[in-house]
Amino acid sequence: MTVSESTGLMEPMLPSEGNPRLENLAVDLVAKASGLASQLPIVVRRSVGDLVRSMNCYYSNLIEGHDTHPSDIDRALGKDYSSNPKKRMLQLEAIAHIEVQYLIDHGKDIKADVTSIEYIKWLHDEFCKRLPEELLWIKNPDTEKPIHVDPGEFRTGSVAVGRHIPPGSQFLSDFLMRFQDAYATHKLSRVGQVISLGASHHRLLWIHPFYDGNGRVTRLMSHAALRRYGIGNSLWSVARGLARNVQRYRELLEAADEPRRGDLDGRGTLSEQALVNFCEFFLTTCIDQVEFMASLLEPTELIRRIQIYVEEEVRGNRLSKGSFPLLRETLISGEVSRGRAAELTGYGERMARMVVSELLKKGLLKSASARGPLTLAFPIDVVERWFPLLYPATTR
Repeated sequence: MTVSESTGLMEPMLPSEGNPRLENLAVDLVAKASGLASQLPIVVRRSVGDLVRSMNCYYSNLIEGHDTHPSDIDRALGKDYSSNPKKRMLQLEAIAHIEVQYLIDHGKDIKADVTSIEYIKWLHDEFCKRLPEELLWIKNPDTEKPIHVDPGEFRTGSVAVGRHIPPGSQFLSDFLMRFQDAYATHKLSRVGQVISLGASHHRLLWIHPFYDGNGRVTRLMSHAALRRYGIGNSLWSVARGLARNVQRYRELLEAADEPRRGDLDGRGTLSEQALVNFCEFFLTTCIDQVEFMASLLEPTELIRRIQIYVEEEVRGNRLSKGSFPLLRETLISGEVSRGRAAELTGYGERMARMVVSELLKKGLLKSASARGPLTLAFPIDVVERWFPLLYPATTR
């Protein structure tokens, strides 16, 4: 290996130990994330998780410059694809992301360390093999010749990412082995694992192992790492925070590509202070998103927003009276037997069944079978009312 392609070019892999700011952020994130899931019954958490996966996909698309409207994503989940070829491809891309994250959220991903070569290739393969063939072709920026993106396969040529020149393809295995070794879970303390989230996020983007899909794979890797480290769950997404601060995100990523700034800036080739800054940003963004979702999912406030919505719908003759107690109980209890509909709505059996049917038709309730228990659902057309600011105002 030539000196210019030594894995030392990527050092340091982690901020120096004993950084109180990073350690405090790590402890704060663990504490706040641990309480989020306890706010709702597990059945409701699953429904919220479905909503958050779509949201995560929307924001991840936005970071890539692909503005897919939430309603288009929602329609694609129901296999209702646009007749516009460009929109349809973006919908298929969104579904690919959602399906891979579903595997992660439900423990159906492979059991290797999320920062291992095996896992990174698995992510790329699972995502890309779900894409339409048209999205697997990119242009070589130098020659303009088409390059096929093979799912799960590392690039075989050189690339440039802005001012950054990632390692040559012939050295990828060395850099990825160093990456895998540096972030191996068993080598890091609990706090060290949390601090490593930002560092591994940057360094994988720095390596840029694939011709295309590196940003998507890296964000999915970070999502999987949060779950593996016992912090993340399907109720929140760091991608929302990164997308809402995308300029700062990109600036800090680029800064962490820069060489060391003198003898007081660590001992590696790259700037340690810039890596620390990115890690701080990443952890702060995670904490912000946990706090945001905790505020949206606080039961009393969520019930209040649902009640206001239902009252307005009743006044507009779009929902029946008695709808709110049924929705409230499904939120509090997780699921409600159909036999309780009359008790909760205050109607007789026949009218209560009509209320249930109406709520099912509007997608506010769902059930696994015609006689199964009722659970709360979150259709896209109520998201803005029940979960304000989940999506930006521009998506209205």
